Amino acid sequence: MQVGAAQIAQHLQRGLKSLYALHGDDALLVQEAADAIRAAARAQGYTERTVHTASGANFDWSEVLAAGGSLSLFAERQIVEVRVPSGKPGKDGSVALQRMAEAAQGNDSTLTLVLLPRLDKATQSAAWFAALDSFGVTVKVDPVERAALPQWIAQRLARQDQRVAAGDEGQRTLQFFADRVEGNLLAAHQEIQKLALLFPPGELGFDQVESAVLNVARYDVFKLSEAVLAGQVARMQRMLDGLQAEGEAAVLVLHTLSEDIRALQRVKQAVAGGRPLPVALREQRIWGVRERLFERVLPRLTPMVLDNLLHATHAVDGIVKGVKVADWPADGWQALHRLAFMLCRECVVRQESAPRPRMTA
Repeated sequence: MQVGAAQIAQHLQRGLKSLYALHGDDALLVQEAADAIRAAARAQGYTERTVHTASGANFDWSEVLAAGGSLSLFAERQIVEVRVPSGKPGKDGSVALQRMAEAAQGNDSTLTLVLLPRLDKATQSAAWFAALDSFGVTVKVDPVERAALPQWIAQRLARQDQRVAAGDEGQRTLQFFADRVEGNLLAAHQEIQKLALLFPPGELGFDQVESAVLNVARYDVFKLSEAVLAGQVARMQRMLDGLQAEGEAAVLVLHTLSEDIRALQRVKQAVAGGRPLPVALREQRIWGVRERLFERVLPRLTPMVLDNLLHATHAVDGIVKGVKVADWPADGWQALHRLAFMLCRECVVRQESAPRPRMTA
């Protein structure tokens, strides 16, 4: 049985199950969903809790199986929590999780809670995960996408009786807040709580938020890819600066951008050869947010543009490795900025009459 993280509170009101498996990468959202389950369990008399972390190949799964069948003298009900940080329980773990799932049926003395990272489609098709889903409740904890972050911040502020101004001023405040905390939802939560300590309930002005909220944004190359394909020039430039400041390897950033360009070219060629676009995207393993972005930008990318972009990746590859290339910056990160801008510029949503954005040297 699958339940979305946003529906977990409603689900728990209808009754607590004996087995839950949470999978997702955002620490804050996973923690909140797990806390909601634990709180509901405590309210129903699950007073004891044991935690087991399967952190390596030598982990003894028999301990977890034994814990599920034993109670202390002072508890009538217990929570057995199993954490699999890698999302790969291995052969022994797979068997143990299937046995635990089957044992959860009709067991009202033990609540089993399994915590997992984000799982790909192949892992969700594994026998052990299918057993968790069949005998219990699986909760997919999706991240908050960048476009939804301002609204998420507004909702969190409302929980503590605070809000931003209506209209453009409020949107400016929320966008500023989102820029400061992007990619770091746990820190965003902490910054929101800080505003409750600093200011009374009611409306928050831009100056108040600007003075209080720290720059705690964290970026990764995959989100950079989304920003580029979405044509978000300012965000792309901010993320590149952040990745450089955080010490990210320039070659990894280049690899991500070049893989996007190659994938765009391969899908374009496949469609030109008669393959349906959805099929071509699946063949290139393009899913989720990237799938929607590819569908949007592919019609406007000509074969010549893609050839030029691919040629540019070869130039930047040389620069990152210390080779000077004519008409390109000698610095690797400056070259990456230019390459990212070249692709981002082609992906910008614009009116026919609107001028194409230009990058200053």
